[in-house]
Amino acid sequence: MAKTLEFPPLEVGDAGLSALARGVIGSEILKIAAEIRALKAKGASICNLTVGDFDPAYFPVPNELTEGTRAALVEGHTNYPPSDGVLVLREALVRFYERELGLRYPIESVIVAGGARPLLYGAYRTLIDPGDVAVYPVPSWNNNHYAYLSGAKAVELPVSAASNFFPTADDFRPHIGSARLLLINSPLNPTGTVIAPEELERIATLVVEENQRRTAAGSRPVYLVYDQVYWMLTHGGARHATPVELVPEVAPYTLLLDALSKSFCATGMRVGWGFMPPAVRRRMADILGHVGAWAPKAEQVATAMLLDAPDAMREFLSASQAKVKERLDALHAGFSAMKSSGLPVDAIAPQGAIYLSAKFDWIGKTIKGRSIKTNDEIRRLLLEEAGLAVVPFQAFGLREENGWFRLSVGAVSMDDIHAVFPRLRALMTG
Repeated sequence: MAKTLEFPPLEVGDAGLSALARGVIGSEILKIAAEIRALKAKGASICNLTVGDFDPAYFPVPNELTEGTRAALVEGHTNYPPSDGVLVLREALVRFYERELGLRYPIESVIVAGGARPLLYGAYRTLIDPGDVAVYPVPSWNNNHYAYLSGAKAVELPVSAASNFFPTADDFRPHIGSARLLLINSPLNPTGTVIAPEELERIATLVVEENQRRTAAGSRPVYLVYDQVYWMLTHGGARHATPVELVPEVAPYTLLLDALSKSFCATGMRVGWGFMPPAVRRRMADILGHVGAWAPKAEQVATAMLLDAPDAMREFLSASQAKVKERLDALHAGFSAMKSSGLPVDAIAPQGAIYLSAKFDWIGKTIKGRSIKTNDEIRRLLLEEAGLAVVPFQAFGLREENGWFRLSVGAVSMDDIHAVFPRLRALMTG
């Protein structure tokens, strides 16, 4: 007979953990997901715009990936890959960036990992010593958590709709002398906005000028981490640019982070890559190799095949991007109509990624008998009274209670989107 095992209560067990483990904050989005599951179990109709993922029923991966992975498994690609990625994929990535972005990197600059997430964390672990300064905007994805885990001194730059939710070179300038990392993500998770190329050029120039001063002084450089995992998903008149394309002299100080996950709806296949100075890549590969953060070998081989098939790749991207934009446009149109009728909501027109920024201007107001003071109170009200599940910008490091939320469209149907607006109107006018 199996023995029933007993453990101390969590609060007691926590006492034996490291200070790092006791201080870490878990995913806010996963906590919200648990509430949604509980409501669905009771039969609630939920328009779930929380998860930054794709439902394969609406967004399947390219056939080239599924068939390529299957073929690679049959061929025996089931063992460990090299810690920096299989050579065939790294070579394909060099060709891919030269063809699509006009950037000719050496193979020594390319690293492959299990998605872009380990690469962003790896940038902190490779370049930051405890107490070094990391400067990033809020809201932004996971920088607050990785700054904590690496012991960085975080300098957070609150941004707003007035600057399209991006920091400017002038925002970075007061901190550039002490910074070790500047971090930018465009198109931005959570806002779905795209940085203006001219502003990105000014930031890259600032990095070059600061490093010229540091070289003369014999001090360590400042690096720019540019997360462009959504760069193939831009909408309307938005144009993606890279700092290296705009200011080639910044290449020795820039890490470009990217992945299969978002543009090819392949979040679970866990193939990401980075382009960076070879010395940084070498040490990052050593660090990530110790924790086994590599991408599965068969998926790496299949990704190389897809990237070397530009016609098939572009055909897929055109179709999937159209479905993303259809959903984002429907959300934006719904919020715009509500705003035009005098309701206290707003939204930013889609620019990139799979996200829409929407504002519920309810702080300080009373809705459905509830006095609203925080974004989380808005979130709960939307979920419980309108069946709308969204993520507050607080999940991305923002501290101000200002009514802004991320709405993600990769796992929702058009029917769900159309059905939620009558419920929202009833909530605000009932």
